[in-house]
Amino acid sequence: MNVNRRSALGLGAAAVGTVLGVGTTTAAAEDASTTAAQACGRVRRVYERETAKSLGTWASYISVSDVDGAASAAVDVRADEVVEAYSVNKIAVAVAVLDKIDRGLLTLDQRVEVSSAIVSRDTDGIFGLDGAYPSQVTLGHVLATLLTVSDNTCVRLCGLVCPAAELNEILRGKGFVHTQVKPVANPNRFFLGKTTARETHALLRRLVDGELLSATSSAYLLSLLRSLTSFTDGIRLNLSSAERLKVATKAGWFADGRNEAGIVFNTADKPTAFYALFASGQFAGDQAANADNYSANHPALRARQVIGRTLVDAVARLDTPAARQAAPGYRASNGG
Repeated sequence: MNVNRRSALGLGAAAVGTVLGVGTTTAAAEDASTTAAQACGRVRRVYERETAKSLGTWASYISVSDVDGAASAAVDVRADEVVEAYSVNKIAVAVAVLDKIDRGLLTLDQRVEVSSAIVSRDTDGIFGLDGAYPSQVTLGHVLATLLTVSDNTCVRLCGLVCPAAELNEILRGKGFVHTQVKPVANPNRFFLGKTTARETHALLRRLVDGELLSATSSAYLLSLLRSLTSFTDGIRLNLSSAERLKVATKAGWFADGRNEAGIVFNTADKPTAFYALFASGQFAGDQAANADNYSANHPALRARQVIGRTLVDAVARLDTPAARQAAPGYRASNGG
């Protein structure tokens, strides 16, 4: 069924939500662009307005794809500036591990030992909550926990099978000379390092295009980033459950940095918008409160929430290349 702007107005809010599959109101459906240029213009205006309100220093790249798959830049701000990636670089870590899996050097069901000494004692993640060590988990479990709840213990577990020097070499071999982890004295440990908005954007685009990993590994990585368990305080906050499944995302934060990067799939589940947003410095409001606040009411996250709502609405009905991954559906459970 084809729904154009005029006929959608006559369907009513509930019917439009059903047809578009996003549970939005008629007003939200009206925000959907009909061309990539219109979507770019809408996203650019909202980005400029919201980042000006939030303050901070932003390094960003956002693109929208047209029907031929050509990407146009909606936002290109300090996109080549090398910045701290924080946990956004966990995508790159996962790419390196999956590259070794694709080459037959590792397997997803391979087990690694979780010793008490390797567990990160921060307040993020879940490994630190388990009082029973040593234990063992599969690499599949490690990657799933790395990219959903963003557990930093999983960074160390990835280092056991893909040391820092090798990880950086894999990324450089794929063309990512700035997206690198920072080695330390222990060859199996590293800090998450740096990147640029343009390189992170390119990594996501090439992942979707099947240029970085096998089809199986690409689909696996995207399924983790699209999980509803993944970060919801930023780009996804003002989206319904169904809309959140249209967003593959990874956030990263530490010190004054508030970062997020990902992909927005349109109503037909085609990858349509790609974003890499890195913000740091002095944000609006109380600086002391901002310093220890990594949650949804931080000024940078509030900006990302509006940008996310705009991205989803702007690209909802754009015609884009064929979908490369089956659309996930939300399935609730009550245990049992």
